[in-house]
Amino acid sequence: MRKMLLAALLGSFAFPGTGRAEPGDVVAMDHGAEIFRRIVVEADYAARDGGQWRWHVDGWIGGDSERVWIRSEGKIEDGRAEEAELQLLYGWNVHPFWDVLLGVRQDFEPRGETYLAAGVTGLAPYFFETDATAFLSTEGDLSLRLEQSLDIPVTQKLIAEPHVELNAFAQDVPERGIGAGFSGVAAGLQLRYEITRRFAPYADLVWERALGETASIARGRGEDVEVTTLRFGVRAMF
Repeated sequence: MRKMLLAALLGSFAFPGTGRAEPGDVVAMDHGAEIFRRIVVEADYAARDGGQWRWHVDGWIGGDSERVWIRSEGKIEDGRAEEAELQLLYGWNVHPFWDVLLGVRQDFEPRGETYLAAGVTGLAPYFFETDATAFLSTEGDLSLRLEQSLDIPVTQKLIAEPHVELNAFAQDVPERGIGAGFSGVAAGLQLRYEITRRFAPYADLVWERALGETASIARGRGEDVEVTTLRFGVRAMF
């Protein structure tokens, strides 16, 4: 799945746009037919389980009122792809701070599956970047992913970014070892040094835990339900 990582990165170059919106990226209206873009790519490494690589791509290309979003994330562990997904979404700006999204998600690992995706993304009060997306698989499985983050300038170039992700499923998905209800949470603190606003190395301390029935399934399989990882990576914006 290194090819998947490469495809995601190439995709970000092919569609220069955005990933996580930032407080300064509030949509300015009435730009006519001008096309804008912003894509954020993050790639990092953690020295655990034989070496763990992760990537995260989030961005858009478009105008004031309509945009095409591209998102991808995944994990390569001990040289083998454990997770890989790609999303292509169409977005409508319904408020200066919010877009409504509709599109598809394709999973490549741990198993190939296609989803209908619908959600919102924008800037909540107190500058919390917020993404909430619901997914409906071709097998009829319904799930929800909620992400929030906040940029806190420590100095002009050093940024602290606490972030959290919560996942929930409406039903058991036995083939993925997932139980109905809240399935997992991840919370972390990223410190990045912006050499320029478009390029920054970072360190990210992330705590992940399986929840509810999903945690019970993991324990039954002899798997860890809680891990803490220190990641080192780079962030680029196009």
